[in-house]
Parts: sequence; C-alpha cells; structure tokens
Amino acid sequence: MWSQQWWKQDITQSDQLCLTPFCIKADETIEPCDDFFQFACGSWLKSSKIPEDSGAQDTFNILKTELDNNIVSLLTSLGNDSEPEAIKNARNMYQSCVDEAAIENDGTDTLLTLINNELNGWPILLGDNWNNSTFNLLKILLKLREYNNNIIFSIATTTDDKNSSAYCIRIAQSDIALEQRTYYNDANVTEPYQEFMRDLALSLSNLSLTDTTKINADVKDIFQFESNLAKYHLTNAEQQRARQNETIRTTVGNLSRDFNTTFNFTAYLYNSYEFGNVTLKNDDVVSINDLPFLRNATELLQNYPSRTIANYIIWRFMINRASNMPKYYRAIKDKFERVFRGTSAEKSRSTQCGNYVNINMGFAVSKLYIKQYFDESARNQSLEMIGYIRDAFISILNETMWMDKDSKLKAVEKARAIDGKIGYPDWLGSNNITQLEEDYADYKFNLSYIKNVLQMLKTKSKENIHVLREPVDRKAWAGSAPTVVNAFYTPSKNQITFPAGILQFPFYNKDAPKYLNYGGIGTVIGHEISHGFDDNGRQYDKDGNKKQWWSEDTIKQFNDRKKCIVDQYSNYTISQINRTAYKKWSKLNDNSDKKLPGLKYSPEQMFFVNYAQVWCSKMTDSYATNRVLTGVHATGQFRVLGPTSNFIEFDRVFKCKRGQGNSRVQKCSVW
Repeated sequence: MWSQQWWKQDITQSDQLCLTPFCIKADETIEPCDDFFQFACGSWLKSSKIPEDSGAQDTFNILKTELDNNIVSLLTSLGNDSEPEAIKNARNMYQSCVDEAAIENDGTDTLLTLINNELNGWPILLGDNWNNSTFNLLKILLKLREYNNNIIFSIATTTDDKNSSAYCIRIAQSDIALEQRTYYNDANVTEPYQEFMRDLALSLSNLSLTDTTKINADVKDIFQFESNLAKYHLTNAEQQRARQNETIRTTVGNLSRDFNTTFNFTAYLYNSYEFGNVTLKNDDVVSINDLPFLRNATELLQNYPSRTIANYIIWRFMINRASNMPKYYRAIKDKFERVFRGTSAEKSRSTQCGNYVNINMGFAVSKLYIKQYFDESARNQSLEMIGYIRDAFISILNETMWMDKDSKLKAVEKARAIDGKIGYPDWLGSNNITQLEEDYADYKFNLSYIKNVLQMLKTKSKENIHVLREPVDRKAWAGSAPTVVNAFYTPSKNQITFPAGILQFPFYNKDAPKYLNYGGIGTVIGHEISHGFDDNGRQYDKDGNKKQWWSEDTIKQFNDRKKCIVDQYSNYTISQINRTAYKKWSKLNDNSDKKLPGLKYSPEQMFFVNYAQVWCSKMTDSYATNRVLTGVHATGQFRVLGPTSNFIEFDRVFKCKRGQGNSRVQKCSVW
C-alpha cells in the first residue's frame, strides 16, 4: 500500500511568485480527473510537430536534439595543442566523418577488399564465381568478431551474476536485423527490407539493372533463412524469463561437455579472446543464456547451404557499413529506414557524425561537455533528492504488509546500499587526464573515415576482451558516458546513474521550484531505485549477486500484485495503431518553494503536472509500432495514465472520484 506518512498535510504555500521562466501550460478544457495526459499535454500536442528526421517528438527527443547540437559545437570548436590526445582523436574522427569529399574519394574499395580478402568474398556479388569450398562458418564468424560483430551468436565479457566481484564470459543470442520476429511477417516492412538488400548488392556488383536473376534468388534465400532464425529469437521479456529458469553456468574447460552442440563454441571463445591477446583458462567461468535460441540456431545452420549462410552473415555486416559509405549507398539504407522508423528525412551529416563519436568516444566528448554545459549545482541537489527518495522508499518497504520480515529487512539493506552517481565520474572532472588518456590510448584516427571506422570496431572488440582479466570496481561509474539523455540502474553494482545529459529542464533546473524538480528528475530517481526491486532487479542482492533473497511466499505475493499491473497495461491501446519524496522535503523546508506565475495550481498539483509533461509525446504510426514491439517501457501516454490512475494521492490532490476516467476503482499497488 501507499503510505500516507508524507501526505498528511497540505503544503503551506507562499504568496511569492516564482520569477524564473517556468510557466507550464495545461489544457484547461480537459478535466484532469478524466484524462490527465490530455490535461497536462493537450496544449503541447496541438502545437508540437514531429521532426522530419525522427519518428517521434517528446521531451527526450527535444533534449537529445539540444545535446546533439552542443556536441557538434564542441567537436567543431577550435582545440589547442595542450588538450588530451583523446579529445584530439575524437575531433579527428568527427572531421573524417563530415568530410564528404574524402568519403566519396575513398569509395568502396576498402570494404570490398576486406570482404574479398578476409571473408572470402560475398556470394551475392560473385554469382557463380563464389567458391563454396572456401566457406568455414567458424572462421567467418571469428573474422567478423574481430570487427566487433556478434552475428547469430553473441559473446561478451560481463560481470559474473553469481560473483559480482569478478568477470565471466557470456554466450547468448545476437540481435536480428528487424529487431523483433513479428516484423518478419509484416509485408510493409519485409518488402522494403528485401529491396534494401537487393539494391545494395546490385550497387556493389558489376551487373546491369536487367541482369539480377541470381541476386534476386540470393535475396530470397537470405530472407528465408533470416525469417526462420527470427522464429527462435527471444523478445526482451522472454529473455528475462528464460534467464531466470534456464541458464548453464560452466567453465571454458567443461563447455563442450555441458553445452554439446554442432557448433564449436569452445573454439569460438578461445580464438575470439586470442584476438585480444587474452589466453583463456580452463576454469574461466562461462554463462550460457538464451538456450532455446542457441540450440535451434545451431540446428538451423546445419540445414542451410553454405552459400545462404555466408550471404546472410556478410549481409549483417554490410547493413551497418552502409552508413559509413558514400552518399549513394547511404541513400539506399535511408530509404528503408524511412519506412521502418517512420521518418521523412535524415538527420544532418554533422549530427550523425557527432552521434557516432559520442557513442564510441563518449567520455572524451563528455570531458568537453561538462566543462561548458553542465550545471555543477545539479550534483549536490540531486544527491540530496536521492537521499529523500531513498528514505521515502524505505518507509514504504517498512510499511509493506505482503513481505515477510526477513525479506523486508534484506530489501531495506539493499535500498540503503544503492550507490548513486550524478552527472559524471569524479575522474572526468579532475585536471588529471591519466585515466582518459589510458582509456583512449588505442583510439588513433587519420583522414579516412572508413578506415577509422574499421579501426574503431577492432578497438572496441579488444576492449571487451581485455576486461576479462581486469578487477571489478563496483563503485566505478557504470554504463554510458555522461553525454546521454537517460538514466540507469545496474543490478551487478546496485547502482543508479543519472548522466549530465538528463539533468536539464524539465527534469532539473537549479532555479526551478522543488516540486518541479521532484516531479521531473525526482520521479526518474524513484523509477531507477524501483528497478532494484522489479522482476529482474529483485533477483540480485545488495552486493549485485544473483540469488534468491526473498522467501517463496514473498515472491508469490509480489507476483500476485505484479499481475494487476500486467493486466492493466495489457489493456491499454494506442489509438493511432507515486508516492513521492517531495512531501518529505517540503515538510523539512517549509514555505521555501514559490508559486508559478499566473498558475492557480498548488505545488502538489504542479508536481504531478511536471511529471506528466516529461512524458508528453507524439509518434508516427511506424514509430509507435516499433516502440510497442521493441520498447522496454510503456509509451509516454501510459507512463502518465498508468501510475496516476493507481495513485490515491493523485485522487486527493485533484479531488478525483474513484472510477472517474483517470482514477481506477481497483488500484494496482506493489510498493
């Protein structure tokens, strides 16, 4: 149940008006108790437009666009001889990416040479001249693994689920080109996808437009193989369930005994790690996940001719390389992406290149970003908010009636042990650049973009391999670089991370009234904390080890309450296709928040309004479909309606009657 501890009294309001520009416009033609999403977002929905280069417009996309522009500005700014080599090479990579003349001059020779010399040729380009006898599945997968391509099978160094102080090797399914198996039955997607495949192959071959019989046959075979492979591909939810119930934990020495398949995974691991100069030992731990896929995929590989398999594997490599090629080839991919993502234009080349550098050299970019754009007050204020929200969550845990005493005590211990990271890792803000330079020592780039990309791929592959022999620092910054608009919970570290990129209005601003910050970044903090106790996070203890630390009865009670949420969200339809810590803060800081100018809403109401407006969003039909199939979270509309409809405090604040449009009669409640 939701505790009322911090909601016993109305907040005393000040007669002062907030003088800073945070006027939030609600659609007052809509009754908040009828449809809070339309009330909070209606005016925004009427005035906002979906950008042509995106399938959606929402707060995250707006902030991401601003971040993109800032990154381009940083990478194009005038550097100096004394700045770190890591930053110089980030600039070099960016410049090679935007140098269209040099990219055109490079052409496709570098890629085709790689395909012919290292991959023994792409059958679809060679026609009857491809030599079937040269095909070796293990060898081609290993070669592309050197270029950081996990095709069909994924191998990676990761924190050991059973021992969070050590690393292990994980074998799992890789991705599929269309992301979800459902798409392989949708002609609106599969026909443009096969056209993409056909046009790229034709553009790289010496065939005329009328001489495409062999290419058409190869495209058909590739797609049939991929469609059959996709039938076994697990969704995110299926992966999570499978990893709870069916995972093999073994060692390199016992791998072939404990996971006996027609594909030689032992040789695959040994040779992959040898590329990074890491010699595997017999007692190195191996975790094998996604067993249904792995078993079916290895069997499927036995039933298809080597030509089809070779064609598919190189195709998966070339899908991504199309983005690194001259304009003509990029346009072929962009044509498909417009259909698949629901866009009508591509992002500018400068934005694409800035994104590429940020994804691959994010901490070097962040070194520049935090100096120029990050508000340092966000660190202390956000850490204070984490403290209040953690305490509020612990109060909820203590008042929970469905958990047994021991499980509750361990849950409180885990909540207290959560490590909070704000903005950026400390070393990045230091004048000492040793770690930055060491981390990017192998990132050395010249004027050729395609050669730089291939070098980047090899460097990334080696990086993940080297981690196996490194110690685990559980207090180190986990996950993405600071220059992302997102937030994270890392189960193996029991850590919540809020990068600099998300600490912007409407999530956070140092001059905003606290109820806006709590309705923004505060709810994000609460969301990430709750991940430590959701269906996945609850499987990890306070030290990040995967083990059962709840009693069987508590798990059953949790699942019963979870079902209410599952049923509620399963009934939501996209028409086109919490108790909070703010109350505690306000109780200890009486009368310190100001009302917004021209608004009649109370601070508590504005808390909910800002929470909702964070999730205002518009989507194209294609984007909405993709989001439903691939997203791990609900769409913005239901991230507003779902929680508020279950929250009795929302009803109190807006004087809603149970059963009124935005208020469920039977409230779903876990915490």
